[in-house]
Amino acid sequence: MRPYVILNAAMTLDGKIATRTGSSNISGKEDLERVHQIRKGCDGIMVGIGTVIADDPRLTVHKIDARPEDNPVRIVVDSRCRTPVDSRITNSDAKTIIAGANEYKEEYMKTDAYETLKKRGVKFFFSGAERVDLKALMNYLHEEGIEKLMLEGGATLNFSMIKSGLIDEISICVAPMVAGGANATTFFDGDGFDEMDDAVKLELIDYYPLGKDFILNYRVLND
Repeated sequence: MRPYVILNAAMTLDGKIATRTGSSNISGKEDLERVHQIRKGCDGIMVGIGTVIADDPRLTVHKIDARPEDNPVRIVVDSRCRTPVDSRITNSDAKTIIAGANEYKEEYMKTDAYETLKKRGVKFFFSGAERVDLKALMNYLHEEGIEKLMLEGGATLNFSMIKSGLIDEISICVAPMVAGGANATTFFDGDGFDEMDDAVKLELIDYYPLGKDFILNYRVLND
């Protein structure tokens, strides 16, 4: 068993979720409120360590009316256990789980960072060899009571999740702008597929304008 996973992101018309310098101010006010409404309806919200280091996100519900108990559990996929102890994701606003790889478990558990975060109530889950076993992580999260999970990137984690058949729905905000840049971050990164026939197929289930943006909702056609 695993959670139902919704991948959400905002991208430019040319598929960029951030510029080469990391700037990611893409969607408008209306879309930000939509995103926080999705967060409010989920049990957990997951990002990769790259997003934590680059953006230091709160990953709470704060753009709409919400109570503290509306905040989903925050999950960081952090294979090498690099989550900074001063990250906002480790504060007391919501519960936090850090998922690391077994290769780094023994040494990390000897560090001050581990002890500090553990004292704050942060939970840890270790799986896989050098990289987190995402399927094992999904099973663990389901056991922790997370039935609906919001995935907010980054691009490498997005691809790893969809390649593993672990994403059920994609909700994407397309902003009317072009960023360009060969080194700008795209919606999906990773190794990619060699053949288009191997690409993950989607089914469009909804679409509508929202402020200056356009929202597309897809169902992922997992085999």
